[in-house]
Amino acid sequence: MRKRNAFFVSALCVCLLSGCGNRSRSAENEPGVAGSDSIFRTPAGKADTFSVARPEPPKTAAPGPTARRLDSLGYVNVRTVDSSIRVRIVYATADNFTGKVLYDDLREAYLLPEVAEALVLAQRLLKTERPDLSLIVYDAARPMSVQRRMKAAVRGTDQDIYVSNPENGGGLHNYGAAVDLSLADADGIPLPMGTPFDFLGPEAHITREEKLVSAGKITEAERQNRLLLRRVMKSAGFRPLSTEWWHFNYYSRTEARARLKVIE
Repeated sequence: MRKRNAFFVSALCVCLLSGCGNRSRSAENEPGVAGSDSIFRTPAGKADTFSVARPEPPKTAAPGPTARRLDSLGYVNVRTVDSSIRVRIVYATADNFTGKVLYDDLREAYLLPEVAEALVLAQRLLKTERPDLSLIVYDAARPMSVQRRMKAAVRGTDQDIYVSNPENGGGLHNYGAAVDLSLADADGIPLPMGTPFDFLGPEAHITREEKLVSAGKITEAERQNRLLLRRVMKSAGFRPLSTEWWHFNYYSRTEARARLKVIE
């Protein structure tokens, strides 16, 4: 399962030549809200477009202990294989539903090698269609210790169903097989998508976007931005989550639990 970074570029070239983004895999998806990998936030009033950047995580001179551990386990730092992909780990700031920093020392986006490879392909597909845009990653591999803190924050509340239960194996983020992301312009400003990336509610669903436009909940431009994001991610082999426009899985839960190890 683990590939060494030294062979990553060669593997990507083979992938691009062979069309790996269209490979056949199980079509199982993760529909619905319950047990999603994301957390619950409720902006006051109408969901905003979130067209401005969130606070940048604190800069560190060198990778912290969590990043070094992920690297030692064979996970791939996305920025080391494609520096054009923007990374802004939101849970490394207090701008999240707990109001606290959840990643004490992790500022990087790590993924399984094959998932990182697919993300690089998605970035290249995006650049081919829109050279002025870039993927911007908000969350990637998530240690189970962080998942437990997220679950504790909502346990016993109405939001409990929105956070994957660590006692049941967690979610795809806990295997390094899911990514939360959006599109950003040349200045790093996220494109408007109709809701913040971690807003859970009807406005974030991808199954009724035309009705959301008709109802004035999101704009047609925001819908087109979502469609572009889904188009490049699906072409690279990712699977969208029906209730969260920002969330993409590379494996199903069944596949992950059968083949992969949880990140503790």
